[in-house]
Amino acid sequence: MSATADHAEERTNPAARLGFQPEQVVQEIGYDDDVDQELREAIEDVIGGELVDEEYDDVADAVVLWFRDEDGDLTDVLVDATTYIEEGGSILLLTPKTGRKGYVEPSDISEAATTAGLSASKSVSVGKDWSGSRLVTPKAAKAKR
Repeated sequence: MSATADHAEERTNPAARLGFQPEQVVQEIGYDDDVDQELREAIEDVIGGELVDEEYDDVADAVVLWFRDEDGDLTDVLVDATTYIEEGGSILLLTPKTGRKGYVEPSDISEAATTAGLSASKSVSVGKDWSGSRLVTPKAAKAKR
């Protein structure tokens, strides 16, 4: 029975569902007391190491971006986040769920992502208080030389 439970856990682990992989360098932006610690730990388990913070001075494979409505201009934050990732990398944008303090409208996320040159490839509930949107660079950008 435990083998079945292990497989079910793999399917339901939000970090695995969001595409994080072993040995990736994942930079975390917007960390505060309200973040989902279980999700952070799940990501660290999948990548096999700790998340690097905003002071990390090299490029990362992915960015985990915690963003609340009061955190400023989402477009600017997303544009800045794209400078931290490898070409073809992704940004996991985490925003408070509907009704929570700091909630961000899906239309605002879509508009900011488009303006920043990103597209949303997947949205998922990642915890009791947070929703995640996986944002990626368009395929055309990856094809450029």
